[in-house]
Amino acid sequence: MSLSRNKQLVRTGFKPPEPKPEVGRRKRKCAVCRESFEPRNMMHKVCKPECAVTHAEVIRKAQERKVDSARRTALKSRADHAREAQTAMNAWVRFRDRLDGCISCDKGPDWQGQWHASHFISVGACQTTRFDPSNLHKACSICNNHLSGNIRSYRPRLIAKIGQVEVDRLEGWHEPKKFSIEELKAIKAHYVAALKKLKEQLK
Repeated sequence: MSLSRNKQLVRTGFKPPEPKPEVGRRKRKCAVCRESFEPRNMMHKVCKPECAVTHAEVIRKAQERKVDSARRTALKSRADHAREAQTAMNAWVRFRDRLDGCISCDKGPDWQGQWHASHFISVGACQTTRFDPSNLHKACSICNNHLSGNIRSYRPRLIAKIGQVEVDRLEGWHEPKKFSIEELKAIKAHYVAALKKLKEQLK
């Protein structure tokens, strides 16, 4: 803008806007030492070269762990995936039944021993009902391990819990089922998520 033009604007009472102060970059904490610093760009995550070396090493090890995990997963057998799915479901069953006592005896929920998830219809007897939530209930380790589920006492308590119709269904004929690895992975993911949801509902 010319000097004469400025003089004309001043005579009319016009005041040019003051220049805005420069705004510094938003500070962030170093990913390694947690000290505050001004990043050069969105990808700048560390404050000094020493931290950059450490950060690069952390990333390298994380990538190695990811590759190792993928390699181990690729080497897992169907039986390995079945055990992982069963472990995830057992944890969900124990938490679902956390307020219950043993399904097979008179031990109450305050019993201080080890709690298991006990199959009513055993895995050996029927693979199809292995992951049926009506077929697994919290039981003490004594009944589950040493008394093979203590089925004689398990059955009447199960009828009282889920009803005769449902018990008849479990005891009825089931088409033979062999779970695929993908199905076992899905079962594991389902019960991991279900357990997390149950716990979040109590917060």
